[in-house]
Amino acid sequence: MNSWANLGFDLHIELPQGIGVKAALLQALRDAIDGGVLKPGTRLPPSRTLAHDLGLARNTVADCYTELAAAGWLVTRQGSGTVVASLANSRNDAAPAPSAMRFTHSLMPGSPDVSAFPRSAWISSARRALTTAPNDAFAAADPRGRVELRDALSGYLGRTRGVRVDPNRIVISASSGHGIALLARTLGGTFAVDAYCLHLHRQLLSDEGIRTVPVSVDESGTCTDELASTAAGATLLTSAHQFPLGGPLSPARRATAIEWASTTGGVILEDDYDGEFRYDRKPVGALQGIAPQHVAYLGTVSKTLSPAIRIGWMVLPDRLIEPVLAVKGPYERWVSSTDQLALADFIESGRFDSHIRKMRVSYRRRRDQLVAILTQRVPEVRVEGISAGLHAVIRLPPGSEKAVMAAANARGLGLEGLSTFRHPDSPCPDSDGIVVGYSKPSPSQYPRALEILCDTLESALK
Repeated sequence: MNSWANLGFDLHIELPQGIGVKAALLQALRDAIDGGVLKPGTRLPPSRTLAHDLGLARNTVADCYTELAAAGWLVTRQGSGTVVASLANSRNDAAPAPSAMRFTHSLMPGSPDVSAFPRSAWISSARRALTTAPNDAFAAADPRGRVELRDALSGYLGRTRGVRVDPNRIVISASSGHGIALLARTLGGTFAVDAYCLHLHRQLLSDEGIRTVPVSVDESGTCTDELASTAAGATLLTSAHQFPLGGPLSPARRATAIEWASTTGGVILEDDYDGEFRYDRKPVGALQGIAPQHVAYLGTVSKTLSPAIRIGWMVLPDRLIEPVLAVKGPYERWVSSTDQLALADFIESGRFDSHIRKMRVSYRRRRDQLVAILTQRVPEVRVEGISAGLHAVIRLPPGSEKAVMAAANARGLGLEGLSTFRHPDSPCPDSDGIVVGYSKPSPSQYPRALEILCDTLESALK
């Protein structure tokens, strides 16, 4: 093999047909740059390498590089080869990439303070897990998940969330969303969802071919008495802390949901997304603990540890275990076995409980700061849903949500409007508000984020 054929980087491009070779290469390179396939700063292969790969004359490629450099598409640097120009893709009027629209400060809901990730403790668990891992941990894995993690979760969930479970009824997933998708494929049909709920889960169900029917929600949680009229075969509930409005499902409505499931054979999907973080009252136990054969319980470490650790779990009724496993596949394709072993050790060692207790104190302090500064500076708004979780709902005067969101965007502040979470067929009236995630900023960023939030509200509500 000629050594020059191994120089540079691989570049896959398709030459258009019906025009000359040089014109085809010029068009293919321009299209790749203009479409963002070749990003600014990307180094192109040497002309002789690309010529060899495409079966062209080297002079043809070199001439194309020269013409594109003269036109501003490429930059030729002595000793560094040819790279895509930094302003090459400004020729089109496409919307900026998401990375160009990052917020200076973010109070978006749904993320913990990732700066508080317990790195040293996690490294200790990961090291011990790898050291003691059996050989089969490095082979194709059981789709149920590692037994070590299922054992650890069985004890943890029973102790902290009142879940009735043994390891054989746990199936590991990559996230709660992954679990919902697997259950959607298993069950099919129609799902009842809250009139205000996580829009990403609603879209996920839709992507799986599920029709969603909204039911009303208020300060007592989901109006479960409406389930009987929906003809749904399953319902998705956030019973411990309704997302996004914040109320727990009342005892009477819990009983109604269970009666609906037992009467109709329906399935309750319980997303216990932040059940560990209670501040002002005794923790609300999982609905699954009352009716384990009617509730598919879903959990994840995305709020307690980090969304970067792709581990969730389902605690399933007996009748759904094999159907869900059949949908998931014959082996684990989603979750790293070594991460599962590390999490199992993290739980069994007590490090998980310790981290949650620490973060519970931190998040409660942040919540109190949010309420205090809003009470002082923007008394015309009302803060709700704050007894638990990682976010608060700020109720706004009617008709003001769009103005507040526009003012926030202008200041580089990330927020979610309450309307984002409203089902398009919602029976509930429109309600203006914003959903503020007070857990996301680092401790050093949080005070400034609160100042910008108050500035935003004051200017928009004048």
